Amino acid sequence: MVDPQEGDGYHEITEKQNQQQTEYPARESFLGREYQFRSKVSVDRLPTPSHSSSTYYEITKNVRRFALCASLNSVNLGYDIGIYTGASDLIQDDLGLSDTELEIFIGSVNVFAMIGTVMSALVSEWWGRKTTFIASGFIFLVGCIVTALAEDYLTLMTGRFFVGIGVGCGLAIDPMYISEISPPEHRGYLVTWSEFSINIGIVVGFLSFLVYAPLRDSLQWRIMVVTGVVMPTIMIYLSYSVIPESPQWLVQEGKIDEAKAVIKKLYPEGADIEEVLESIKRSLEEEEIVKKNVGWDAIFKPTPAVKRMLVVGLGTAIGQQATGIDAIQYYMIEILEDVGIEGDYEQASWLILIGVLKVAVIFYAALNLDKFGRRFLLQASTFGMMISCIILSFNFYLEEYPSVTIIGLIFYMTSFSLGMGPVAWLLPSEIFFTTIRPKAMSLATFANRTFAALMASTVLTAEDTVGWGSYFLILAIICALFLIFFIKYQPETTGMRLEDMARYFADITGDESIIEEILSLQSSLSAPFISSVSHESSDVSCL
Repeated sequence: MVDPQEGDGYHEITEKQNQQQTEYPARESFLGREYQFRSKVSVDRLPTPSHSSSTYYEITKNVRRFALCASLNSVNLGYDIGIYTGASDLIQDDLGLSDTELEIFIGSVNVFAMIGTVMSALVSEWWGRKTTFIASGFIFLVGCIVTALAEDYLTLMTGRFFVGIGVGCGLAIDPMYISEISPPEHRGYLVTWSEFSINIGIVVGFLSFLVYAPLRDSLQWRIMVVTGVVMPTIMIYLSYSVIPESPQWLVQEGKIDEAKAVIKKLYPEGADIEEVLESIKRSLEEEEIVKKNVGWDAIFKPTPAVKRMLVVGLGTAIGQQATGIDAIQYYMIEILEDVGIEGDYEQASWLILIGVLKVAVIFYAALNLDKFGRRFLLQASTFGMMISCIILSFNFYLEEYPSVTIIGLIFYMTSFSLGMGPVAWLLPSEIFFTTIRPKAMSLATFANRTFAALMASTVLTAEDTVGWGSYFLILAIICALFLIFFIKYQPETTGMRLEDMARYFADITGDESIIEEILSLQSSLSAPFISSVSHESSDVSCL
């Protein structure tokens, strides 16, 4: 046992601290009121997370530097959202696109991103994380160039295809790489950086609309798009010259000496390199055993407890997009124009203000998620989005005041960033236990991107059919339905380990089989496979 000393970079977690972490009862709350559930299953029957290192490590400068470099890749997605918020009208006028063609062009990036996510998994498995960063940046760069040179719809969609593939690769590889180079206690916090980068990219995209406003329309959107090559070019350089390969992948490929050299860079001086290396080896062994023992039947023929988990996790992932974030974000210019805000400079200024406020609220939410709890922030966020949509709906039904529209959009975007953005991805990762998490999260991602594509591809058609007033009223109703869903089904996961969540779902469904499954698979492993989320996910991934 090493006594913690100031400046040594790490200390041992005591047995008392570990014991305290197992005493959390599952609890739920709504607007401050708490409800507690205690499982009938004994805590002692569940395995404890002994395979992870018992040593607490501080974040080193190298980890921060490499995580920052990796997170910059996510700026690409944010920039894509930001520029097309301002450029979509310009593209439609320049190339003579119909509303349907424009909707398909905007929304298809989510479909292509799903393909990119699958490609990322294959490339990162075969050739490593660094190669995947390079491939992601290069594909996105090609997409920007093809799009900027487009003179017809087919070329435009070809460029969109490459952009979507690049975005999908980035969405998958960024958090994976950051989590693999980070000490377990800080993974949640560091993964947050890539999500902040998305929102910074959105602001930069909005800013480009202002900077290039003096240009003629047919040139303005092309310059905005081609400016997108800057960040992937930087990422390609950083991938070649700065960031190291993931130690997880190096161990997987049997390159132990290289893995040790990387671990030595990542951890504080005096850290037990062999302990970290053995932890990675055991983790890889356990993942392989889980893959062999758990098939898709666990998802498609679930027990009552797993079914409840899937309802909560998939419902939350779907709710993030079904409540309209992509639809409103991509078409804010159209909304502003319909209330009389038509000047490029005025539109760009409002977009930048909204983007900056959105980033500020995400930062606030990230710092206060543990204080207020996931459940409360998610419900408060959904409630705020519902009220915003009601305000916008009545404004379009009545006088279409520009000031009320601006207030409604600001309130909607900041409400989303308060809870729906960060919690919608964090919460599913905290409720799916290890054996089903990879498959369940991939299903949640698929559902989320499908609804994103659906919402973004139907906005103009819906507006032409029913008008903005009815459209926002429909979104308000959807927000209300999801608010009810969150109140009824969403558990509080703050401070909970995956063991605690398994006990919670076993208790409320009366399904003890989930505990038996954990114990059964435990006997197949060389070390316990349920890992704690009390540290790894205490911070957030903010979309």
